[in-house]
Amino acid sequence: MDASLVQASSKLVSVEGIARKFPGLTVFEDVWFHVAPGEFVCLVGHSGCGKTTILNILAGLDTPSEGAVLVGGREIEGPSLDRAVIFQGHALMPWLTAAENVAFAVSCRHRDWPKHRVQDAARAALKRVGLDAAADRKPAQLSGGMKQRVGIARALAIEPKLMLMDEPFSALDALTRGSLQEEVSRLVTEAGQTAFMITHDVDEAILLADRILLMTNGPRARIAEVVVNTLPRPRERANLHHMTGYHPLRDHIMDFLITRSRTLAGNPPPGYDPRNPPTVRPAG
Repeated sequence: MDASLVQASSKLVSVEGIARKFPGLTVFEDVWFHVAPGEFVCLVGHSGCGKTTILNILAGLDTPSEGAVLVGGREIEGPSLDRAVIFQGHALMPWLTAAENVAFAVSCRHRDWPKHRVQDAARAALKRVGLDAAADRKPAQLSGGMKQRVGIARALAIEPKLMLMDEPFSALDALTRGSLQEEVSRLVTEAGQTAFMITHDVDEAILLADRILLMTNGPRARIAEVVVNTLPRPRERANLHHMTGYHPLRDHIMDFLITRSRTLAGNPPPGYDPRNPPTVRPAG
């Protein structure tokens, strides 16, 4: 989805001037961005710039020192099943099977559903992520990648308006991480799901995102640029580096992370407007 096509009326998420401040420390400030329905947005920046805090604010698990976050035109006031979170850790209940973990979430979403319907929905969600054969295993019997697949199935099963992902693949080995990234890309695209993800992995952002938000280093971090990913879908990790436009896109992001994220910190360029950070299309 091209950012230029996003109109104010189509914003599912609107982040309006949020900040996180402590006595003597401003982690980030004046952060503005939006996410349109069906869009996949990644936030990229160095450790310490407040990425996880921003995601927690979107999830309703934290509150900003300043500003507000609106979802569907309403300011968020805490956690909601309309916003599903996939964490770095799988966050599964160890005493429940994979199917029971997903079913618990489904039952919270659909309290009026009979037990058999909840169970059917849970198993259908696990089948979508290729875990129908492992539905009756407990987390201790699953690999790290399988646990994360259960987390993905659980999030998708409640059909949230917004999927929030906090570097969900960072603890996995490279092969498992690559396969899950492609799985998430496929599932989110098929479902028309809106997603917001934070990551340190540049190729992960390029593989998954429609737009990539680049944050300066903290303290007083902010969004310096919005990068539009013009690489066509579907994208595959193995062939990503062969796609026309990949190298200019990756080089632009790497240049920001290596050099400009530091030099721009606390030193915005002339004419910079935090409500409308520069939009670039390095692969276009």
